[in-house]
Amino acid sequence: MNPVDQLNHLRKLGLAAFLGIVVFLPGCVSVANESAEPQPTVNTTGNESPARNRARIHTELAAGYFELGNFGVALEEVRVAEQADSSYPPIYNVAGLIYAALKDDRRAEENFRRALRLAPADSDINNNYGMYLCQRGREAEGIKLLMVAVQNPLYLNPERSFVNAGVCARRRGDNAAAQDFFLRAIAARPNQPQALFQLADLSYASANYAGAHGYLRRLAQVAQANAEVLWLGLRVERRMGNAIGEASYAQQLRKNFPESKEAAALQAGRFE
Repeated sequence: MNPVDQLNHLRKLGLAAFLGIVVFLPGCVSVANESAEPQPTVNTTGNESPARNRARIHTELAAGYFELGNFGVALEEVRVAEQADSSYPPIYNVAGLIYAALKDDRRAEENFRRALRLAPADSDINNNYGMYLCQRGREAEGIKLLMVAVQNPLYLNPERSFVNAGVCARRRGDNAAAQDFFLRAIAARPNQPQALFQLADLSYASANYAGAHGYLRRLAQVAQANAEVLWLGLRVERRMGNAIGEASYAQQLRKNFPESKEAAALQAGRFE
């Protein structure tokens, strides 16, 4: 199968190359499978040189195989892309993601830094490197890069970087800053699921149960609830004294996620 056919095959699987829309969010707060379209990080209007076109195709293949978890093939595609045009910044963005997933921090950081040297204002690269730093306990550096990402007026997905910044701020215990970032995310995109969930969770933590209830209602309109969302909803209804709502969430949790840790906590009566 030639590279273009490979790429079309991956796209049919719903794994069209990210290049920049990866969001490093903890699995426990994943509340929706968003079907976002890939956003190219450079001009792909047909004015590319043959070498640049080859680099782009193989970089997209690398991103697709990365999403499939086939890291070995993904790295081979990175190598082919780099041989074609070593000045193409997304190569090193994708390589950074792959090495980060492999826990090879030295190579991950080398590639993210190289990507930024080639394209310092690229929002996708700043987003991915920023969240990588947040995950490595370097939150201040990470948030700085995430804010560089949203400063680009051509960035099509600023809400992603605001959400990542909010998650990063929560990691270091700054809930006030986190709330501000999540509010900015829903200002950019009102139905952003991660931001709505995080705002509901923060509202619950601050005993603003009506606020949490409101955010969960908005979330229910745009995303299917997972066990964590149902558990939060159950506890919100319990705090508000709404027995019917609490029972509804409990029934959904037991039925849809019987093996989850949230269902186990419900069974044991551990609500906090």
